[in-house]
Amino acid sequence: MAISKMTPASPFNQSMSPEQALSDELAGRFRREFAANPANRLAQNAVTQVTVDDITLNRAVVTETDHTFSIQLDDWTVTNQKRTGRCWMFAGLNLLRVGAKKTMGIKSFEFSQNYLMFWDKLERANYFLENIIETADRDADDRLVSFLLARPAEDGGQWNMFVNLVKKHGLVPKSIMPETESSSNSMRMNSILRRKLREGAKRLRDLYAKGAGGEALRATKQSILSEVYKIVSIHLGTPPERFTWQWADQSKEFHRDPDLTPREFAAKYVGLPLDEYVCLVNDPRPNSPFGRTFTVQCLGNIIGGESVTYLNLDMPALKRIAQRTLEDSEPVWFGCDSGKMMHRDLGVWDKDLYDYEALYQTTFNLSKADRLIYHETAMTHAMLFTGVDLVDGRPRRWRVENSWGEEGGQKGFYTLNDSWFDEHAFEIAARKSYLTPEMQAALEMEPIILPAWDPMGALAR
Repeated sequence: MAISKMTPASPFNQSMSPEQALSDELAGRFRREFAANPANRLAQNAVTQVTVDDITLNRAVVTETDHTFSIQLDDWTVTNQKRTGRCWMFAGLNLLRVGAKKTMGIKSFEFSQNYLMFWDKLERANYFLENIIETADRDADDRLVSFLLARPAEDGGQWNMFVNLVKKHGLVPKSIMPETESSSNSMRMNSILRRKLREGAKRLRDLYAKGAGGEALRATKQSILSEVYKIVSIHLGTPPERFTWQWADQSKEFHRDPDLTPREFAAKYVGLPLDEYVCLVNDPRPNSPFGRTFTVQCLGNIIGGESVTYLNLDMPALKRIAQRTLEDSEPVWFGCDSGKMMHRDLGVWDKDLYDYEALYQTTFNLSKADRLIYHETAMTHAMLFTGVDLVDGRPRRWRVENSWGEEGGQKGFYTLNDSWFDEHAFEIAARKSYLTPEMQAALEMEPIILPAWDPMGALAR
């Protein structure tokens, strides 16, 4: 009977000295100290019966935050991404529908989120398999290969990825390719796709190990993509090649636009010059200089599409550009860490919304830069700014169109106090024309390449 070789234990899992262990004596001391403080007992009594957020909700912040704004653009209802990670896509389509509704003269309209989701899944599969081919000479436990294999079929994305989809595949109205069970609840479909793509990765890596060249590898890739197309079509439906769009405007005048391709529809009804938009971020880490561009390794969805590139700015500059855009009557696509200091029912974000420090009698002192470095924050959600409340020309709160349906906030619209923007917002998409000449010149610089697992790529994961 063969005996398998065991990897020698590292110093981190060997037996350690008594001084390094959590001793009974030390645990007993902690117990006595906890029991001796009446505030600890009171906190324990409360939190074991009621949620910690209910206990720590800062009443002063709640009563001082109203939902009125000196600039408010929205007069429409929110959308609902349901149980998916398509926030970036919903926020992008919500931005584009503002102009489309004006062009059509209608009050209510949505682009098909399912249509873009279909093409993102197929393009993302191709992008993944190409990365597998490019890294086929590395071990499977190489950090980059391991990272790729962990995330072959994600819902998330970035602004540039959204633009790539619209430019290549166009758009259709929601009624032409409506939501399905899987587009609204993607977990099972994604698990099937991950299974197929990891199987495909093994096939490609095995072929490479046997000496196969690029032609053979890509022929195999095409056969894998054929299977992916079939799976995605079963879950999401088949996207239309041509369609007729007809509607009645607010004056009840009937319109018909026959025999359109999705790209023709997008060209006709999307009024924003997408090529003019750039991604601006606030990344205050010491090794992330302001005034420089960044990209993230293996972050994208379409081979041959534009790369995900950020221009790093200080927060005052980022907010000035967002404010100017809203003043010019255009919503702003933005990315943030939405789970921090948020009350979903009230629809409020504020830096001091919960007084955890008073409850736990401790401090939480990591700066925004340190939270990025130590994995305490990352971009997790994309939404739209649709308003801002200005006092003496400076913002004190921002109005947010979310994509979680109408149940939270003010029928799905939220209020984000300016203190929260500084700490937990990271990114906006903006027209180049709002940038200073120095910022526009910086866009031409070769971007710094961040590793695939950097938190600035988290929105796509």
